[in-house]
Amino acid sequence: MKVAFIHSDKKIGTGAHFINDLIACKLREKGAEVNSFYPQFLLADTPVHFKGINNILFFYSLLEKRDEILRHDIIQGTTYTPLAFLRFSKPVVSHFGSTTVGFLQAVPKANHLENGCSDVFLRLKKAGAIRELNIKTRRPLDDIASIERYAAERTDYIIATSAIVKKDLISVGIAAEKIEVIHNAIEDYWFETPGGNNNNREDEPALVFLGRIGEDPFTLKLKGVDRLIWLFERFPEVKKLSVVMSKNKKLVQWMKNNIPNHTLIANAVKDTIPALLKNHAGGIALLPSRYEGFSLSLIEAMSQGLVPVSFPVGVAPEIIRNGENGFIVGTVEEAEEKINLLLGDAALRRRLASAAEETAKKFRPDIMIEKTLALYGRILR
Repeated sequence: MKVAFIHSDKKIGTGAHFINDLIACKLREKGAEVNSFYPQFLLADTPVHFKGINNILFFYSLLEKRDEILRHDIIQGTTYTPLAFLRFSKPVVSHFGSTTVGFLQAVPKANHLENGCSDVFLRLKKAGAIRELNIKTRRPLDDIASIERYAAERTDYIIATSAIVKKDLISVGIAAEKIEVIHNAIEDYWFETPGGNNNNREDEPALVFLGRIGEDPFTLKLKGVDRLIWLFERFPEVKKLSVVMSKNKKLVQWMKNNIPNHTLIANAVKDTIPALLKNHAGGIALLPSRYEGFSLSLIEAMSQGLVPVSFPVGVAPEIIRNGENGFIVGTVEEAEEKINLLLGDAALRRRLASAAEETAKKFRPDIMIEKTLALYGRILR
């Protein structure tokens, strides 16, 4: 079996970047030949409202490698990245880790954020941590949402990483029968030194955030940075740890300087993160996002014995059972209430932490790859 993987090569790895690498690596271990293809040519100096079109055209440059790519049995890309190969006879699989239409529906303007969260955004702007309260135009995202729908309509098969992503695709008219839900996985090293091996779970648990926080006003709101800061500020005496990915140096510095009892580590090498988290087993992991397609960081945190308090995004509604392995919340006030409950009940916290670890084991790479290979087998038959 020969599989051509089309995706973009990032300097700072995003969740999509890591999962693509993991899938390719594990497929090779199972005997498949997997070759990755990265576009090389990006239009320069285009106006901001052409950014979406620019990203789309970027992947058409792969036509120069058409003959090489078409020698594979299956072509797989992320959302719209295999656009240039939809007209050929080779089967195309589009891997949707999230949807842009989901982003657009979930992110409000700054003055429509929850009570208190708008104030956080205004303070960040006043301090110079962010340059503006709203992005100048949503046209690039609208363009990408349209082309994602176009690609989804014409691709042969779709992998959705969660029920939420499948629902997003069905909502824009994509046939349910061509969508296969295959959950993402986390790397094997997350299970080598899990938090459950630490018998001294913290008597003074920390609030922990793990993941990307974004750079521009849209992605900051998407990832719920305003919610995170609001919650952190409700608990000034509690230890806090943030392991973040961001290119916004001013925001990172603001969070380091202005949140009490807070340790922030920015852009850590991915495989060093378990060691940063393992001493916080029994702590509380916050997922304040307004939208996630899957949320690798949720599973990563749970694998280290952290109890999730999560908004209903990504895979969270499928795996978190309230009061058993974490909590799903609908508002920042409800999140504050659940944090207080956990901080005040060590026995509950330990029980939920152990259950969270067990839940994370369902996201080992071999499970994802078995389902992916089964799909490929059906395609080739």
